[in-house]
Amino acid sequence: MKNYLTRRGFIRTAAASSAALTWLSARNGPNVFAADADKPALLGGKPAHIGGWPQWPEWREQWEPDIITILRSGKWCRAGGGPGRVPEFEEAWAKLLGAKRALATASGTTALITSLHVMGVDAGDEVIVSPFTFSATYFAILSHKALPVMADTDPATLTMDPASIECRITERTKCILPVHIYGMPCDMDPINAIAKKHNLAVVEDSCQGWLAEYKGRKCGTLGDLGAFSFQNSKHIPAGEGGAVTGMSDELLDRCFAYHNCGRATGTFKGRGLFTRGGNYRMQHFQASLLLSQIDKLVKQTEIRRANADYLTAGLAQIPGITPVRLPENSRAVWHLYPWRYNPEGFNGLSKGQFIHAMGAEGISCGGGYSEQYNDGIFDETINSTGYKRLWSADRLKAYRESFKDLKGNARACAETAAIYQSMLLADRSAMDHILTAVRKIQAHSGELAKKA
Repeated sequence: MKNYLTRRGFIRTAAASSAALTWLSARNGPNVFAADADKPALLGGKPAHIGGWPQWPEWREQWEPDIITILRSGKWCRAGGGPGRVPEFEEAWAKLLGAKRALATASGTTALITSLHVMGVDAGDEVIVSPFTFSATYFAILSHKALPVMADTDPATLTMDPASIECRITERTKCILPVHIYGMPCDMDPINAIAKKHNLAVVEDSCQGWLAEYKGRKCGTLGDLGAFSFQNSKHIPAGEGGAVTGMSDELLDRCFAYHNCGRATGTFKGRGLFTRGGNYRMQHFQASLLLSQIDKLVKQTEIRRANADYLTAGLAQIPGITPVRLPENSRAVWHLYPWRYNPEGFNGLSKGQFIHAMGAEGISCGGGYSEQYNDGIFDETINSTGYKRLWSADRLKAYRESFKDLKGNARACAETAAIYQSMLLADRSAMDHILTAVRKIQAHSGELAKKA
């Protein structure tokens, strides 16, 4: 890695090269470089990348002995209390993030469900949430018979637009649920300021935000509570699994009680099963697998960041491609690495056609999230007996009609393309292959559009 250009050095070099190309293009005609460039694979050229990408998840034999010991012990569940890998992981995870406490859960979804319950979200309440997210974010709200009210998305950041929050607050609003999607931090200062002004809770969906940073603090420690996921695709996977993080012993004790069938714990005392709860516990062998991967997570996060910086510098020089903007003094961890795609810079080549052309170059590329509120889940919700009991027909009608106002999110869904996180673990030459592929497609986009 030492021999590669720094990010700033690459930007300077790329900018100088771009200036030279502009001068030569004006002198020799606009098609000289398109004619000389390597053809895209769809036009008979050689694919930019051959040989595949790092597989995910990865397994290491040195993780096996501890897991086998746990399995042979028969003590797989933490329900009986006492020592075990789950408390060890909780302590390690809290320390890594700079949180006061962490609670391991069965999944990221149950971490969100637990967090929302502890922050007082109940039937008939409303939660302001980002629409550009995985569906589990909504499901956690719906599990409490609360209404997920969509703030708009800032297309430049793909995260919740703080300017769209206050107009959506009603007398029923209980919580704001920002999502650090793709491991990109939300702009938390204005979100927290709005929450404080209106006496609302803030629960961070950090299920894709392990080690992401905002102004020197880790995501998951910026609101009242944060929720993480360790599902199979995640940067630190255990098949399934999750965690709640926070800076308050009282809140984490309440989370522990709720996730452990309502049993009293710590400062949250009572007699027997005195409060509502469920079984959302993590198992010890899952915690062992997670403990074994903490060092790997730290090292691989830096590799992803370095390669993402390199791609950002290169993509910014290509017409029709705009890298995503991060908040000031923040660092992403890139569960997906996205950019905004403008067909006008590619001679009208649609995003779908662009993604298809990238696949032919040996580079898997996706389209990001869709406008999921048009998929049927919210129509089913507002037509259900329970929601009709909790809200008036006028409120539910206005709620459904409000989706058309999500102009920023519609644009984000239409423009976003992305590659998967494990691709950022490849060597630097593979990042050059990605850039080469985009440049080839852009140079021949007119031919590709006609061919399609």
